[in-house]
Amino acid sequence: MQGFMAKAQKNRASKQSYISQNQLELTGFETPFSRSLRKDNRWVKLADKLPWDILVSTYLKQMRNSDTGADGINPRVAIGAMIIKHMCALSDRETVQQIQENMYMQYFIGYTSFSDEIPFDPSLFVNFRKRLGIDQINEINEKILGLNSSDDDKQGMSGSHSYQQEQEANSEKPATNKGKLITDATACPQDIAYPTDLNVLNDAREKTEQIIDLLYFIEKHKQKPRTYRKIARKDYLRTAQKKTKSKKEIRAANKKQLSYLKRNIKHINHLLDTYQEIPLDKKQYKYLLVIQEVYRQQRYMHKNRVHSVEHRIVSIHQPHVRPIVRGKSNAKTEFGAKINVSLMNGYAFLDELSWEAYNEGQFLIPAVEDYKRRFGYYPEEVMADKIYCNRKNRSELKALGIRLRAKPLGRPKAVSEEHVRPGERNPIEGKFGQAKTAYGMNRVKARLQQTSESWIATIILVLNLVKMAGEVPYSLISNFFTFSAKEVLKITTLFNAVLADSWRYQLMKMG
Repeated sequence: MQGFMAKAQKNRASKQSYISQNQLELTGFETPFSRSLRKDNRWVKLADKLPWDILVSTYLKQMRNSDTGADGINPRVAIGAMIIKHMCALSDRETVQQIQENMYMQYFIGYTSFSDEIPFDPSLFVNFRKRLGIDQINEINEKILGLNSSDDDKQGMSGSHSYQQEQEANSEKPATNKGKLITDATACPQDIAYPTDLNVLNDAREKTEQIIDLLYFIEKHKQKPRTYRKIARKDYLRTAQKKTKSKKEIRAANKKQLSYLKRNIKHINHLLDTYQEIPLDKKQYKYLLVIQEVYRQQRYMHKNRVHSVEHRIVSIHQPHVRPIVRGKSNAKTEFGAKINVSLMNGYAFLDELSWEAYNEGQFLIPAVEDYKRRFGYYPEEVMADKIYCNRKNRSELKALGIRLRAKPLGRPKAVSEEHVRPGERNPIEGKFGQAKTAYGMNRVKARLQQTSESWIATIILVLNLVKMAGEVPYSLISNFFTFSAKEVLKITTLFNAVLADSWRYQLMKMG
């Protein structure tokens, strides 16, 4: 047995096939879950409400292996696991363990009976987030609410009441402005240490030392370049460990780290010239390019005695992260993505996500146009912050017949009908608080740009799922005032039947 080494065990994903939610069940031959689980459980109710056929088709479009290649993991398992992760604010590993132990979660992701095996390896969450990007999740978000559905989607919803079907039935009626749109922006901080110029330069210097070691040991050059890494480390700690640092001390420490970094980059370029091809892998080469840009930015700021530069890199490990100045009392600057969200009757939509700081005013009119695309008409009124209400936006909203609820320009009047009371904009601020406090938007732990965007978009989707878990479809809510007393009675009966059956099936029976 000498020399024997145990192989690491890696749990493989389940290969069970996806079963459509529309497949009929014979009485007396139901699955064990269908016979024993409580119908009023949140996971059971939510599983019955979601149009899984549409969600699965959206996921499979990203696979691109319908003709060749092995079948991947069950799409419902992948989508359901991402929803569970953010609804319960769990880590990737903890999510898999919770699904392994909870039969209701297993029912939600499509299992027909309890299994004590983990559904897949936690590392696959990265692949799920890559396949379900921000565009795909926004599409899923709208389709779950019965909005923006194509002909194929309408068939897959098996009788669901989409807004487009209602518009076709009421095409003779003239379209008028309806509803209220609330829009606002916020930052989604990344899970990184608070960046300083000194820390960024130190990280870049240490990474260049690793690259130099790698290039030297590949072919064992005659003489290894001197990096003075021990001296550079002492110089860094001498300033970094002080509780209070003067501007003069910080500037002197940055200058030293810049000189060490400049020498290391010069040695790397000299070593690379001795190779026919660059021996670095994709990840190391990306680090090298990022470090060179960090040196250029830091040298520019040090030379010109400024503290800002375009596209400033604050982390060499996540170079897409940018500083977002928010002006809040507890955190004047946050580091992450900036999003613009619209709120309609309590349902949130992600209109814009950018890693660069931007002026929110440029996205007010696009948000209004998205409202019309989703519902078929413009909003009756818009509520927004002062930064949205520039003269151009005011004139365009007036031309569209939309009432702007904001502070008017010019000398303030004693009593203004357009003034917005603080409590009227609480819903969207509450959504941001709910997303950041309960679902992890205040600390995005994904490292890649694509996976971070998927993380944020999934949280917006979860906000709507949580609200939808105990309500009738949004398309009925938004048009409630158009129903007669007999139709209102039918809707009330439908709402009471949610606990016993899928609301989409009840809508089909209502006609």
